[in-house]
Amino acid sequence: MISKTRSAGLGAAAVVTLALVAAGCGGSGSSSSSTPSSTPAGATGATGATGAQGGGAGGQSVTNYQAYIGGSPGKADSSKSPIYIGWVNQQGGQQVIGAAATDGADLAVKLVNDQLGGIDGHPVVLKKCFIKSAEEEGTSCAQKLGNDKSVAAIDMGGVAIGIQPFYSTIAGKKPVIVGVAVTPVDSVQKNAVILFGDVTKVLGPFGSYAKQVLHANSAALVYPNIAGITDGAAAIAKGLTAAGIKVKKVGYSQGQTDLIGPLTAAGAPSADIVIPYSDASGCVNQAKGLKQLGITDAKKIVSAPLCLNPTVSAGLGGDYPIWTYAIASSLFGDPTDPGMKPYMQVTQQYKVKTAPDPWVIVSFSDVLTTVKFLNEVGPSNLSSSAILTKAKGFKGPVALGAPQLQCGKYSDAPAVCNDRTQFFTYHGKNDFKKAASWLQPPQ
Repeated sequence: MISKTRSAGLGAAAVVTLALVAAGCGGSGSSSSSTPSSTPAGATGATGATGAQGGGAGGQSVTNYQAYIGGSPGKADSSKSPIYIGWVNQQGGQQVIGAAATDGADLAVKLVNDQLGGIDGHPVVLKKCFIKSAEEEGTSCAQKLGNDKSVAAIDMGGVAIGIQPFYSTIAGKKPVIVGVAVTPVDSVQKNAVILFGDVTKVLGPFGSYAKQVLHANSAALVYPNIAGITDGAAAIAKGLTAAGIKVKKVGYSQGQTDLIGPLTAAGAPSADIVIPYSDASGCVNQAKGLKQLGITDAKKIVSAPLCLNPTVSAGLGGDYPIWTYAIASSLFGDPTDPGMKPYMQVTQQYKVKTAPDPWVIVSFSDVLTTVKFLNEVGPSNLSSSAILTKAKGFKGPVALGAPQLQCGKYSDAPAVCNDRTQFFTYHGKNDFKKAASWLQPPQ
């Protein structure tokens, strides 16, 4: 079963999900799985469905998971030997970046084994290792998965703590396929591929949005001083500066609740764009501080999707902050995204209540795409070099991601395959409207 450790607060989102599918945003909340219906998941059209450019990859969107990963439909053959994929996520400790990311990984494996034929008939099994709070846990995960000869590749969720020792210890022995990298450490690894981009690239487009959409000249950036978030804040500031925007950047202590001071110090009341950047634990306080200062223009308050979290919604009386959100993946419930409908169908079939969480979307795609690579290489040829070559040569579109990838585009970040981000303005009650499509960092 997919984990049962997350909370309520997604009831309204579930209703919207059903309505959108019949007609046709992450973090903690309860999740479970059940036997799916007989309808093949994602069998709504061919990969690269036609249609007007909207959310997601538009006409390039992946809409058929079977066509995407290859192989034959049906259950994996339990008599065949399993193929193991490592899974690493930061969870279980005080600081969590993508607590629900494992739900997406579990969902992908469940779908592949139940409906998509496994990897040439072989069942897929995740070997999991979690980092809670200590750097040395990164070393332990690298030793556990790197030395396990049965592990073909390692997929990674949201990890900041222990990431440097992880890569140092694994020393290139296994390919590491990442959804979104939350620090620049992953980006320079020769044995890594980052399908949705890293913080230095997918947060850079904040500058493009500020200049091209808002025509801004000044920016206020406020963030907690915690691992992973500080790197992202630096990337946002760099993108804004590259776009010719004057930035006031103010960090505050983890756990600080009254944020009137940091917001005022950053010049939020008079700035053309205000960026409250935080993990989910700080979003409520940032939203309350902005409201107390009378800053309510959703178009000029721009954040990352970490605040699209049911715990944030609960802390604000039942809804997400009324802001604009940058997201490097598909947005849950986006009716203009052809790739979203099959994902929503699959999450309904398996009753994944954390489905709106962007980390679930990204990790589902990450594992599904890894299965695609392993299928294409073939179960008898799963060497690290063959898998890495296949992954680095992937041009997209990636399921629930950007329409085109270019791994190795940046010499200083060779693992990064995407630098595009789309923007949505939230109007409340699960109503998102596209504000900008797939912007890249300022040149």
